[in-house]
Amino acid sequence: MIDRLLERARGKVDNADALWRREEHTSVAFESGRLKAAGISEETGLNLRVLANGRMGVAGTTAAEPDPEALLARARASAELGEKVELAFPTPSSQLLTPIPTFFDRTANASLDDLIRMGKLLVERLARPDCQINVAVEREVAETAVGNTAGARGEYRATGIAVAADITRIAGDDVLMIYDQYVGADVPSDADLETLVRSIETRLSAALTVVTPPEGALPVVFTPAGLAAVVLPLEQALSGKTVLQGSSPLAGKVGEKMFDERLSIIDDPLTPGRPLSRPMDDECVPSRSTGLVEHGTVGRFIYDLETAARAKTQSTGNGRRGVFGKPHIGYSNILFRMASNGVGAQHAALLPYALGGGLLADIEDGLIVDDLIGVGQGNVISGAFSHPVGLAYRVQRGEITGRVKDAAVAGNAYDLLKKIGGFGSDGRWLGARWSPSLLLEGVSVARR
Repeated sequence: MIDRLLERARGKVDNADALWRREEHTSVAFESGRLKAAGISEETGLNLRVLANGRMGVAGTTAAEPDPEALLARARASAELGEKVELAFPTPSSQLLTPIPTFFDRTANASLDDLIRMGKLLVERLARPDCQINVAVEREVAETAVGNTAGARGEYRATGIAVAADITRIAGDDVLMIYDQYVGADVPSDADLETLVRSIETRLSAALTVVTPPEGALPVVFTPAGLAAVVLPLEQALSGKTVLQGSSPLAGKVGEKMFDERLSIIDDPLTPGRPLSRPMDDECVPSRSTGLVEHGTVGRFIYDLETAARAKTQSTGNGRRGVFGKPHIGYSNILFRMASNGVGAQHAALLPYALGGGLLADIEDGLIVDDLIGVGQGNVISGAFSHPVGLAYRVQRGEITGRVKDAAVAGNAYDLLKKIGGFGSDGRWLGARWSPSLLLEGVSVARR
């Protein structure tokens, strides 16, 4: 279908590119320990972008039998009102794709009954008196094809599976919810599911005792789940679109040391076994690893074709698009890498569910933050954050003494990451991000 569509577009527009994608979703949901929903859905769509008289237009369809002429006409009509932009589409000679495993037979062949059994197993393992258990299992199998009138063409298949579980305990006016997940391209192993169970159990056990929160500028360990408030400003600031808009605090800082020199952050769509890995992006640009922060210095910003053209640079292969609308910038797999500071080696035997990742020994009084409320609200790009804790633990004399309630943490991500107190040995994937716990000094902690 893509080839037919692009052939129709040649000679009628300056240039064009198109994406075809078929996705099959299978989902299973358990609520309060009982199977609540199970189903399979499928969607196929076609997206066309054209350049006509220097202006960009887009059109999309999910019709079972798309009409290439009608889709082209809609895209051309869109271009009449579109923005002017000079896009350099990839050519076959520039399309050196790196092979990457994105499709796993075990995931693709897993039946609905298999997913139900997986969910039921987690419900049984997590069952506790006076606790409500919810489990969701979602599987996706996708086929993607991308091409353009410059002759570049590519296609690949991908699988993804997400297993999420939460346990809720209500005791009087105290509501406690513990959540964790597994996300991968392949079906989780028994060990993966056991780690998920142990992670929730460990957090739950440590949270049963409620203690008074500390106050002041304190050392705080942000777990991989709790790091969202620190990571989100960086993701926005390292986007080429934010740089073009003039709102990124890191604009003009390439090559400057802005963070702890032990810290590197990479966007890597070539990481094996991850759902967002791919040999090329949705604009036919070959995938490659992009160093966003390299040993504390600002590396590259991410771009799709349009933002790269406006910035007079090259796309980093971070173009994403849906069936409707024009392509946009999107991260793939974000990896936090760090130079060894002795912590990892000293506590190498610790498993991912060990709270704090081996960073607690030298904390006289502080917190472990595992979840914050309201992340993403406010002026995120500035790096400043101030959020009530959703799940946090007090640490005294190197030991967890209990869960804190009615507390808030505040700080600035750019300032806190200039000198990192320690990197945990509990590095793990959380969705599309891999990171360990980070010990950040001088975080403001207040009682509410």
